[in-house]
Amino acid sequence: MKNGNHGNARHGKAHEHAVNSGEGRDRHLHNPIEDRLTPLEPLDLGKVKSIDDLVRAMAKTAFTGRQLGEAADVLEAMARDEDCFVVMTLSGAMTVAKQGLVITDLIDRGIVNAVVSTGALMAHGLVEATGRAHFRYNPEVSDEELYEQGYNRVYDTLEPEQNLDDVEEVMSAILEGWDHNEVMCSYKLNHAIGEYLAKNARDQRGILKSAFEQGVPVFVPAFTDSELGLDTALNNRLRESTGRHKIRFDPFLDLEHFAATLLRQKKLGIITIGGGVPRNWSQQFGPFCELRHRRLGENIPLKRYHYGLRICPEPVYWGGLSGSPYSEAISWGKFVPSAEGGMFGEVFVDATIGLPLIAAAVFERLDKKGNRASKGKLAAARK
Repeated sequence: MKNGNHGNARHGKAHEHAVNSGEGRDRHLHNPIEDRLTPLEPLDLGKVKSIDDLVRAMAKTAFTGRQLGEAADVLEAMARDEDCFVVMTLSGAMTVAKQGLVITDLIDRGIVNAVVSTGALMAHGLVEATGRAHFRYNPEVSDEELYEQGYNRVYDTLEPEQNLDDVEEVMSAILEGWDHNEVMCSYKLNHAIGEYLAKNARDQRGILKSAFEQGVPVFVPAFTDSELGLDTALNNRLRESTGRHKIRFDPFLDLEHFAATLLRQKKLGIITIGGGVPRNWSQQFGPFCELRHRRLGENIPLKRYHYGLRICPEPVYWGGLSGSPYSEAISWGKFVPSAEGGMFGEVFVDATIGLPLIAAAVFERLDKKGNRASKGKLAAARK
């Protein structure tokens, strides 16, 4: 009884303190309907008849499922906006992970109007576009054995060294025909590779082939960090050893062409897969224009991205660019704030899961409206 009385006494004092301090005052409980809050809905798979049905239903749930559903709405808005020029940035091993045709479809449909990528991603995509394959990794085989056998491992997938030797043959055919008087940059070389594929790999699909056919420039800012860059370096060494002129490479041609292309557009959108150099290089367009205006006095508009779709599982607290939200980039003058009409979707998920679901859902939406290829938007982007 003493323990019980002691407990009641303690409760009484605590209650008295709460009342005296105001902590125990009745709250004014709001009605969520009157506050116009949006109710969530259970994910009912019995009502799901298509990928678009699933993604729309996920948008009415919570956590990453809601992010994915809302991201599809952003991509759809970009695709339908006739004034929006869309840049897609690519990092990570997306082509090794067999996502190349998803990207190719985005190009062929006119949704993506420019690509900024790692060189490795384009090189592994060239493997696909020339009819070669990647293979499943057997974890019972050590990495030492893989090296001796000529298999390069990318997580759970293998890139045979023979594939890269075959890519070098394609590159050699292109580079040997390159006029040394023509200064090279990545978008010019990727255009030439796409043209080669259009002529010599007609039965195959690939990113660079579709980019050539649709007039979509492909930029690789860190060009020497790739098989394509190494092949170019080897060709230059061969040229030098045989007394020929070396090919000159100027990355600033890429920067100026990218900036000039975006300056011609009415509105800009960006699809960000991962982060890295492709993301930063594409986003620095806004600051580049601002610096030209502020430091050099150039009379050019200050342009920022209106739309953004980002798919990357990296958390923000590591401090890297891959995990940083678009809101952070607003402080750098790279994006239009939501209050001024900016529309953004960010999904913290593996892009090999997020991109196919989002793209497939949006394709279904566009096809329902008879807007299969968005050719009007594609033609406008080329101007």
